[in-house]
Order: sequence, then C-alpha cells, then structure tokens
Amino acid sequence: MASEEQRTENKPPFKSTLSYFNSKTNGNKKRTWKSLKQIISSEKALTWPEEAILYSSINAPPSFRPPEKFSDLSGLPATYTDPATRLRFANKEEYATILGLPMDITAGYLALRGASSIVG
Repeated sequence: MASEEQRTENKPPFKSTLSYFNSKTNGNKKRTWKSLKQIISSEKALTWPEEAILYSSINAPPSFRPPEKFSDLSGLPATYTDPATRLRFANKEEYATILGLPMDITAGYLALRGASSIVG
C-alpha cells in the first residue's frame, strides 16, 4: 500500500484521473468528463506547490511550419500580395477591389493584420 501511495504522490496533478471525470460513478452510470476550462478552474481554486505541473503551466513548442497567409478582405487563404499596398488577396475580384481602395482604408486593413503602414 505504501508503494501505491508514493506512486500517486509522484504523479503530476494533470495526470490524475480525478481531474478528468467526476468520481461520483455508481454501477452503470457513465462517467461525466470535465472540459479543459473546468479542469483549469479547479486547479486555480486549490493551492499547489511551486514545482507542481498544471495544465495552465504547460506550453507548446514553437511550430516549424510557416504561418498561413489569409486574404485581408475575405479571410480566404491568400496566395498573392499587392506590391503597392502589401495587402493580401485570394483572387482577381479582390485585387480589383484593392485597386479601388483609398489609402486610409488600406492602412486600416494593414493595422488590423498588425503589419506596418504603407509609408516607410
């Protein structure tokens, strides 16, 4: 019994089966699974030691894939970029729309995307 207690103590809290489903299972009742939001909120409610590994402290490694580029007008995957305004577009209809846009609207689209302004 002492070895079982040591094994459960060394197990990270997010690996505990109690954090995944409610322990109120009797006989034929199905297990009620907790969502990630419920698990994180229950973790925040308890006091944990400094070295505890929790769901909220796990970070994903950076991706090696390049980020996808989407059209600034429609949100479709964009394969083209206007060299004058640096707006991304997906088809020729969007390009025709970009050519007719005033500079302040173009700057607004770039600001929404987080790109720098056209001037510079």
